[in-house]
Amino acid sequence: MTDHPDVDAEAFQLSPVGLALTLERTILTCNARFEATFGYDPGTLAGQSLSLLYPSADEYRRIGEIGLAEMKRTGSYHDERIMKRRDGSKFWCSVHGQSRDRTSPYARAVWCMIDISDSRPIVDLSRRERQVAMLVTEGRTSKQIAETLQISPRTVEAHRARLFEKLKVRNTAECVARLSGLPMLGPEG
Repeated sequence: MTDHPDVDAEAFQLSPVGLALTLERTILTCNARFEATFGYDPGTLAGQSLSLLYPSADEYRRIGEIGLAEMKRTGSYHDERIMKRRDGSKFWCSVHGQSRDRTSPYARAVWCMIDISDSRPIVDLSRRERQVAMLVTEGRTSKQIAETLQISPRTVEAHRARLFEKLKVRNTAECVARLSGLPMLGPEG
């Protein structure tokens, strides 16, 4: 922050990425880009829970638990996940969060959300497949995913197999490439 509050406010409002300041996962204020990313009119998200922007209440809860643990450990959090617009459509979003206090990360946090759907396929995935996809792109193994989601590794493998089928990929590398928006190499490598 500068010694010029007007400059700080202008930088926040004119940022080319969506920014929100939250108190216990409720939006205190956000910039126009944040609201536009989620399809809301200016001024309508202040006072709203972030849960409004998630595909399901369970994903809001589960991702919140994962993010809380990471923010307590490091003070920040990043992932790429599917979020929900006002009209109900889903899109891939890069999410970065920074906490003011690691001992109580959600008490006050700043979130940066960027729509990355232009480089990511939106495929009709179940809630659990979306969770597995998010963790696969982080490079986690089936065992690690199982521990995070509190399900069996065998169940993770079943979700992963359906994910591969829906994305029309043959292996984890192709899956990550497809979900990351990277070009997939042909048979000649």
